[in-house]
Amino acid sequence: MSNQEAKNRIDELSILLHRYNHLYYTEDKSEISDFEFDQLMAELISLETKFPEFLTTHSPSQRVGGSVTKEFENVVHKYPMLSLGNTYSWEELQEFDARVEKGLGSSDYEYFCELKFDGVALSISYDQGQLKRGVTRGDGTKGDDITTNVKTIRSLPIIIPKLTEAFEVRGEAFLSKDVFQALNEKRASEGEELYANARNTASGTLKMQDSAEVARRKVSCYIYSFLSENDLFQSQEEAIIGLKKVGFPISPTYKKCKNIHEVFEYITTWEQKRHELPVETDGIVIKVNNYAQQEELGFTAKIPRWAIAYKYKAESATTQLLNITYQVGRTGAVTPVAELQPVLLAGTTVKRASLHNANEIQRLGLHIGDFVHVEKGGEIIPKITGVDITSRNLHSEEVTYITHCPECGTELVRTEGEANHYCPNTAQCPPQIKGKIEHFIDRKAMNIDSLGEQTIKQLFDASLVRTPADLYELTYDQIISLEGFKDLSTKKILQGIEQSKEIPFRVVLFALGIRFVGKTVAVKLATHFGNIELLMNATREELIAIPEIGERIADSLIEHFNKEENKIEIKRLQNAGLCFIEEKEDLASVILEGKTFVISGVFSKFSREEIGGMITSNGGKLVSSISSKLNYLVAGEKMGPAKLEKATTLGIEIISEDQFLKLLENGDYV
Repeated sequence: MSNQEAKNRIDELSILLHRYNHLYYTEDKSEISDFEFDQLMAELISLETKFPEFLTTHSPSQRVGGSVTKEFENVVHKYPMLSLGNTYSWEELQEFDARVEKGLGSSDYEYFCELKFDGVALSISYDQGQLKRGVTRGDGTKGDDITTNVKTIRSLPIIIPKLTEAFEVRGEAFLSKDVFQALNEKRASEGEELYANARNTASGTLKMQDSAEVARRKVSCYIYSFLSENDLFQSQEEAIIGLKKVGFPISPTYKKCKNIHEVFEYITTWEQKRHELPVETDGIVIKVNNYAQQEELGFTAKIPRWAIAYKYKAESATTQLLNITYQVGRTGAVTPVAELQPVLLAGTTVKRASLHNANEIQRLGLHIGDFVHVEKGGEIIPKITGVDITSRNLHSEEVTYITHCPECGTELVRTEGEANHYCPNTAQCPPQIKGKIEHFIDRKAMNIDSLGEQTIKQLFDASLVRTPADLYELTYDQIISLEGFKDLSTKKILQGIEQSKEIPFRVVLFALGIRFVGKTVAVKLATHFGNIELLMNATREELIAIPEIGERIADSLIEHFNKEENKIEIKRLQNAGLCFIEEKEDLASVILEGKTFVISGVFSKFSREEIGGMITSNGGKLVSSISSKLNYLVAGEKMGPAKLEKATTLGIEIISEDQFLKLLENGDYV
C-alpha cells in the first residue's frame, strides 16, 4: 500500500468511526455491530502504526487510550469555574426570583432548567474544530490537565468541523448506573472491595495515569454550558440546541421556563422521574436564560447572581436491620456497618448503611431486628437516621459494640476523646497489614503502579509479604510462581519496586502510613528535621514547636517510633536503599529566614502559589492558619473576613502584595 493509499484509507476510516461513535454514544443508534466496529478500529490502528506520519491527535484511535501520564499539569482556567448557591426550599427560590427581578428592574425574563448530574465538572476547550484540552474544575481557578483521559470519553466529539473558532464547553463526566454496577460486579467476582459511589469512582477514573484503563471504564459526559469571546449564541437555550446540532452530548431533560411557577412544575416533574435516568442526579440547576441579562446581573465574590441550584431533600425509607458487621481499616480503626433487608431508595437498592462508631449505635439505641429509617441525600453511603420503636420485638437485645477485633481477635482500644475503636495489633492483623502495604504502593506514595490490591492479596496469602520492606526482598522466582504471572508482568513488578527507591524522603515518610501524618505533615517534618534519625529521636516538645504540628500528631509519631517492630522496619527499608534524608533545596536567599507567613485572598501580580514559592525559596515558612506565632498575613482582595479579624485581634502584621515584595527585596516593607 502506497503512502497516499494509506492516508486515504485512514481518512476514510476516521470519518466512519467518528460517525459511528456519535450515533452510538450521543444518539443511541447503531448502524453496525460491535464486532464490525472493532474490526474497523483495529484496521485504523494497524495503518497508523505502519504509517505514523498520518496519526493525528484527533484520530478515533486516541479514544482507546494507551499513553501513561505520570503527573497532570496544573493549568489556569480561562473562565473561572464558579460554584452555585444551593437551596432546598421553594421559599428561597422565590427570594432568588425576587432578586433577579430587582436586579433587572423588570419581570421580562425566562429561566432555563437542567437536571444537576452527580458527576465530575470538566472544562473542555476546542480550537480550529479540534478538542485541544480537557481540565478538571480543581479549585475553580486552576485545574488538572487531563486531556488524554478526556479524549477517551466516546460521547464527546474530538473534531467539530462546523465550529472552527476557539470556544470552551463545560460538562459533567459520569459513570452511568449500568457501567458502575458492572464495574462493582467485576470487583466483587475478583474479591476486591466495592466502590462506594459512581461520582467518586468517575473522579478517580479521570485522574488515572493509564488512559487505556480510563477508556475501559466507559466514562460518559453531558455538556451544559458554552463559553466564547464571540457572541455565537444569545441564550442558554440557543447554546444547548446549537451544541446538540454539532454533535455534543446533551441531556434531553432541559426545559425553558417562562417564570418561577413553571420552574416549580419542572422540579415536581423530575422529583421521582429522575430515578429513571441512566445517571445519578441530586437536584436542578436554574439559570436566567438570556446571556445579556446574565451579564447585567453579574456575580458576587463567589457565585453568579443569575443561577442557583435546587437540591432535592434527602429521601428516606424504612427497612429491617438484619445484622451489624465490623470492618477494620489500615490504621486499625473499626467501622460498624448495618446489614439491611434490601430496600429501594433514591432509585437504587440499598443493602448496607454506615453507622460510623459506637457512639452512633448508642445514640440510636439499636436492636438487631429493628425497623430503621434509612436516608440518602447527597451522602456517599446511606445512613440510619432513626428507629421505629413501635415495631420493635420486645424480646430483642440491644446491640453491644464488639470488644475484640473481628479479624485477629485482639482486644480493641479506644483513646479518650476519640470516637473510634482501634485494633492495636498492627503487626499481625490481616486487613491492617494489607491496607498499610496498599497505602505504601499507592500513586500518591511510593507509586509502584505495577502492583495493585489483588497482587498484594496474592503476595500476602502466599506469606511472601507482611510489611512494605518485604517487597524489596521479593525475587523473580517468588513472583512468577503466583497464579496469573508471566515473565513480563514479573519483571515489571520488580522494575517498579526498584524505581521506587528514587522517591524522596518526604514521600517515603508519608508512605509509612503513620496515623495523622498526611502528605502536608510529612513535608513539614521532613523539611524541619532533614532525616529519619533526627525525627525518630525528637521529643514531644520539639515536635509541637513545629508550626501546625499539634499534640495529636506528636503523640502518634512518638508512639510509632517507640515500637521495636517499626524501628526494625525502617532499618530494613534503609538497607533496601530507600531515601531517608531530605535533600536541601538551594535557596534564592535567606532574607525571610525565621519568619512565618499566611497568604489569603486574590493578588494582581502573582498567584498565591507563586507568592508561597517566593516565601519558601527565600527561607521563610508558609503556614495555613493564623496564630499568635505568625509574623505576617499577606492579604489580597476578597480575603476571608474571619482571617482578617483574627489577625487584627492578635496584632499580626498585615501586608499587601507590594509590601511583601519590598520585604523580599529589602527585609522590610516600610
